[in-house]
Amino acid sequence: MRMAEEQELDLVEISPNAEPPVCKIMDYKKFLYMQKKREKELKAKSTQITVKEIRFGPQTDEHDYEFKRKNAEKFLKEGSKLKAFVFFKGRSIIYKDQGQILLLRLAQDLEEFGKVEALPVLEGKRMIMFIAPKKKK
Repeated sequence: MRMAEEQELDLVEISPNAEPPVCKIMDYKKFLYMQKKREKELKAKSTQITVKEIRFGPQTDEHDYEFKRKNAEKFLKEGSKLKAFVFFKGRSIIYKDQGQILLLRLAQDLEEFGKVEALPVLEGKRMIMFIAPKKKK
């Protein structure tokens, strides 16, 4: 403790259970500051994944499909995940095969921008498919 006082630093107990206890002479406030700074850098480096949704009907026509495909392409280029789904209203549930064909066509068109994470699955009145962006080199 005398050595720490002479150097105007703090005596920090590292391992209290050791025999004898392990201590270190350091500037404790600077240590805490550096630790917070490291945590902040790690947090800044971690990426937040956003999920963008695109909704289709079972009988989506060509122009609407192309418009939505371009938006999906833009989302994948930004690095967002894509949730594409076909929503069946009323009796349109009888067109399940058309919805699946539509989603698989979208997956094929977006093949160079992202990879399919989950193939089309029917959940209630929605057929859902997830596409994740490809990693940039």
